[in-house]
Amino acid sequence: MAYNSYKDDEKTTIEAGKMKTLLRLFSYMLHYSGQIFIVLLIMAFCVFVSLLNPLIIEAAIDRHISTGDIRGLFSLIGLAIALNVLMILGIKLRMWIMAKVCNSVLLTIRQQLYTHIQTLDFNFFDSRPTGKILARIIGDINSLKDVLSNCVTTLIPDFITICAVVGIMFAKDATLAAASLISIPFMAICIWFIQVYSHKRWQLYRKKSSNLNAFVHEDLSGIRIIQSFTAEKETYQTFEELTSEHRDSFIHAVRLSDAFGAVVDFCWGVGTVSLYYTGIVILGADKVSVGTLIAFGSYISMFWHPIMNLSNFYNQIITNIAGAERIFEILDTKPQITDADEVTALPPVEGAVTFEDVSFSYDGSTKVLNHVNFRIKPGETIALVGPTGAGKTTIVNLISRFYDIQEGSIYIDDYDLKKVSIESLRKQMGVMTQDNFLFSGTIKDNIRYGKLDATDEEIIAAAKAVNAHDFIMKLEKGYDTELTERGGGLSIGQRQLLAFARTMVSDPRILILDEATSSIDTNTELLVQEGIEHLLEGRTSFVIAHRLSTIQKADRIFVVDDGRIIEEGNAQQLLAKKGFYYNLYMSQFKNVE
Repeated sequence: MAYNSYKDDEKTTIEAGKMKTLLRLFSYMLHYSGQIFIVLLIMAFCVFVSLLNPLIIEAAIDRHISTGDIRGLFSLIGLAIALNVLMILGIKLRMWIMAKVCNSVLLTIRQQLYTHIQTLDFNFFDSRPTGKILARIIGDINSLKDVLSNCVTTLIPDFITICAVVGIMFAKDATLAAASLISIPFMAICIWFIQVYSHKRWQLYRKKSSNLNAFVHEDLSGIRIIQSFTAEKETYQTFEELTSEHRDSFIHAVRLSDAFGAVVDFCWGVGTVSLYYTGIVILGADKVSVGTLIAFGSYISMFWHPIMNLSNFYNQIITNIAGAERIFEILDTKPQITDADEVTALPPVEGAVTFEDVSFSYDGSTKVLNHVNFRIKPGETIALVGPTGAGKTTIVNLISRFYDIQEGSIYIDDYDLKKVSIESLRKQMGVMTQDNFLFSGTIKDNIRYGKLDATDEEIIAAAKAVNAHDFIMKLEKGYDTELTERGGGLSIGQRQLLAFARTMVSDPRILILDEATSSIDTNTELLVQEGIEHLLEGRTSFVIAHRLSTIQKADRIFVVDDGRIIEEGNAQQLLAKKGFYYNLYMSQFKNVE
């Protein structure tokens, strides 16, 4: 397991501007404008009360305490208590509303991302480990919650508070206001410097997180292989290196981001010292009352506290904007295999398949298929044999249109595949591979996956047809037996039989068996072969097999080598030619009497 395969092998994230990404992210909240409007009203009231509190303190000191007006003081205190209780209740209400809105937005983004990923073609999944895709769907989306919530509950009210505080301070005393805000230029320079370098560090951290997630997912998926080859030590070393990189990238990023708080604290302290020095030493008590000085002390706290909140919010943006960029990168990825502008639904087909001068390359340069031509009659069973990498699986993948050809044309019943909808094509296809995936759920649900509206009778009939019914009934709960991921607890042969039943119930017009019996033992193969005959009956079938014993009854056998069909005929005809197939056959059966 190569460590380098997890060292930032994914493509560099598209550099969209941070503001553009944020605007796109926040646009999801427009669907909840009613709730946002209520939150804004509540926040307006809360900001008003917080701005009024220093003025109440100033009035209490200068107008009531200094004059001995106890009744007026208690009246003012009662008003302040009432307003602040309402403010606290308002804060609780706005937090509850925003929590609901943010969770709904995250649900929408996650659903959009998952739905979009399902539309992407094999090229997308071929180039990305599953763990990295999971990191986008789960971790990256979860990281956006605080950004969305604080945008409304922190950014807007704190910005308004800062502007209002500055206005009130300059209206009351411009000299004290200027003294209080003397450190702002220094803060602006520091913030500019930090934000330039912080974003890149958090992008790197997100990438390291994705690499670690991909490795863990693959490691756990292949744990049996790891233990079989006693490779635990090697994989642990890789894990340790990846976690070290993940930790170091986080420390590297957070060390710079945390400088925000230190800068704000320093500027806050300088502003406070400057305020009291100016008010007490320079101006003196005859020009600045005690109430005014205390009010300014409150206002300077009200100015720098939102600045601290905004710096923390900016930290969140820098931290999590890389996650948003990675999410939108996938949402902006266009599937390469799509329906043309004007396509028709493929009607129920007879099953004729035609390749006309078909060439194909995965990377755009090396041809995997080179000018392949053939025509299959409806109901024919075609076996594909040949060395590994010859192009057999590519041929059947092109019939299902999992990839698009670069040259030539493919027809089913004289319908060009590029001119019919992908859904109507694949609904009439049945594809079985060597490693058929079984989902968590009951056996019945896994078979029904081939036809979601299948009745219990159809499911049982399909299982019987491929000789899966007997072993299913021997299980404790029969068809209601719960399976774990990938069918844990079942033998390879049993999993294959269930996959046959799933394909059988879908009743495809064109059937593809790609090494579908290679993992089945000889005794199980005898059971499956009878089921396969039922499965092949009446439908066009393509069978890829290395075991030549499984394809002796095929109508035609295509021998594929180096992207071309070099021999064609039934088993007897090809043996008589004494060519490639003959040599392959003799190598498998020379020890069989």
